[in-house]
Amino acid sequence: MIRRFFISLIQYILSMRKFYFLLLSVFVFQQFYAQNDNLEKKGLIAKEMKSFASKMAVGNTNPNTLNYDLQYQRMNFTIDPAVRSIAGSVTSHFKPNQSMNSIYFDLDSQLAVSQVQYHGTTLVFQQLATTKELKINFQSALPANVLDSLTVTYSGVPPTANNSFFNGTQGGTAVLSTLNEPYGAQDWFPTKQSLNDKIERFDFKITTPSQYSVAANGKLMSETTLPGSQKLTFWRTQYPTAAYLIALSITNFVKLTDTMGNPPFPFINYVFPATSANATNMSNIDWTKTVMNTFETYFGPYPFRNEKYGHMEFQAGGGMEHQTMSSLGSWGRGLIAHELAHQWFGDKITCGAWNDIWLNEGFATFGEHVANEKLLMTNTEFLNYLLTQKNYVTGAPEGSVYVADANLTNVGAIFNSRLSYSKGAYVLRMLKWILGDAAFYQALQEYNSRPNLAYSYARTQDLNASFLTSTGQDFTGFFNDWIYGEGYPIYDIRWKQSGNTVTFKASQTQSHPSVSFYEMPLPIKVNGTGGQVAYFALNNTTNNQYFVQTVAFPVASVEFNYQYQILERNSTVAQDNTLSTSDFNAEEFALYPNPAKNEINIKGIDKATDFTIYFIDGKLVKKGTYQPEKSINISELVPGAYIFKIKDKNVKFLKK
Repeated sequence: MIRRFFISLIQYILSMRKFYFLLLSVFVFQQFYAQNDNLEKKGLIAKEMKSFASKMAVGNTNPNTLNYDLQYQRMNFTIDPAVRSIAGSVTSHFKPNQSMNSIYFDLDSQLAVSQVQYHGTTLVFQQLATTKELKINFQSALPANVLDSLTVTYSGVPPTANNSFFNGTQGGTAVLSTLNEPYGAQDWFPTKQSLNDKIERFDFKITTPSQYSVAANGKLMSETTLPGSQKLTFWRTQYPTAAYLIALSITNFVKLTDTMGNPPFPFINYVFPATSANATNMSNIDWTKTVMNTFETYFGPYPFRNEKYGHMEFQAGGGMEHQTMSSLGSWGRGLIAHELAHQWFGDKITCGAWNDIWLNEGFATFGEHVANEKLLMTNTEFLNYLLTQKNYVTGAPEGSVYVADANLTNVGAIFNSRLSYSKGAYVLRMLKWILGDAAFYQALQEYNSRPNLAYSYARTQDLNASFLTSTGQDFTGFFNDWIYGEGYPIYDIRWKQSGNTVTFKASQTQSHPSVSFYEMPLPIKVNGTGGQVAYFALNNTTNNQYFVQTVAFPVASVEFNYQYQILERNSTVAQDNTLSTSDFNAEEFALYPNPAKNEINIKGIDKATDFTIYFIDGKLVKKGTYQPEKSINISELVPGAYIFKIKDKNVKFLKK
């Protein structure tokens, strides 16, 4: 959700503005894109903060709702967008996973429940103001694994603290919209907000004055004229949906009906009349079809083809990735790309805990990377964009992408623009650098289609497991450094040419002590005096590591991180004629190759010595005795990250 992109900087908004204008000075964007991006990224920061403050005491999970699976909900409401209130009922179908005498729903007590109906019987209930729950007592215990249902009838004015149910005017006409993330759904309907149970099917039956149109998730089933100048609108989504992604918007929309994709599926937009009359806005909306084609190429088929994609305009500012129909407050192409990318990453696969919000926001920001690189920018503009992002991420020496449990009450730590968004996206760029484009995008598509993850929830360890299955590489160490660890590396690259060889020495320091060493392939570009170019990826696994490469031309200069493939800051590259192969040969110890496939070799041990190999989690997997100048067979090890120990040496290596 890009309107939260700068939420962690709320305590110093002026600094945020300075950063944005720095972006403008570097980017060579079209004027409309830059202006709209400024508005989109500022969003409703205060509202988001209040939304967390009101509910975050329960963390990621409400334990009272763990004893059932919420399978279907149907809301039947009467709403006038000119009046900020709601009246109607919600029917919920659920399956207990154990015998239960009562059931809890998340629902704000400001909405007054008048009745709970259960198979024609009125049940006793309690509205718990402190925890914002509705507790319903059954007359006898319900058995496990038997589908059941009940209907809650209520009315009232939704609370204003979260601003999740809000109205106003556009062009003199009333407009009402919703925005639930993260815990705002309870402000207007009884549901289950924990990130562990998606609603398999959801129906909207909304009665409004006849002059209004209702936009919502899913597929429009019918619009029916009722007596008294009323209209009943019926939307249905049959894809599993997290409660915070349920949404609607109501006003005198202009409905734009089109198709997109191949084979085509509906592309439906509900926009304000003023938007429909703006040529730039209409051009950007139409551009969605282009970025959809690009994302389908790299991310896989659009996940909700059986229903639609589109936008419903609202007044919250920025955007929100509501499933099948993103809500937008402006029409910049970067915003459109960000919210569309969320349909794969955030909607189809949703972070299984707010600790892992980067699986939503980092991926959607990476969607901006893809749109910028493939569609919106020249190569120079894209490199400037990456440089600005890299500098922003490394603008502070600390902070982890993963949100520790202790920080779940801190909205700035969760929706952190530098970490959850920008660094999360750059972690994906670095995975792409390690794997190569083809293998990376294939792994990304396979992650998005795993049966245990698709239309469900995922954690960082699920992404790691999926990439291991796809690529044979275990990224546990990588995620330990870049997701759970803090900071970034600073490199000092020295080089010297001697004949047709160039010797490199790579030294590294870290900005934060949580990471002892970043094992990364280092991007090196060698420029010749006659315009020749050679590229290398130096597999840097130890500090002060030497590399020797063949270069068949006189070297004029060496560039490091030449396309900003990796995160680093204040790194230096220098020719050093004091480097010598004797320095390299005198290196005390080396384990090579790394990564290895069937064998590893040791340099610097000149007598028979016992060794042990541990899996990255500390489990012993192999021990033996090293014989000088003989390889160690590791063919029996499964692909992954290992620790090799011999004498006082402790070296991490990867088994391919």
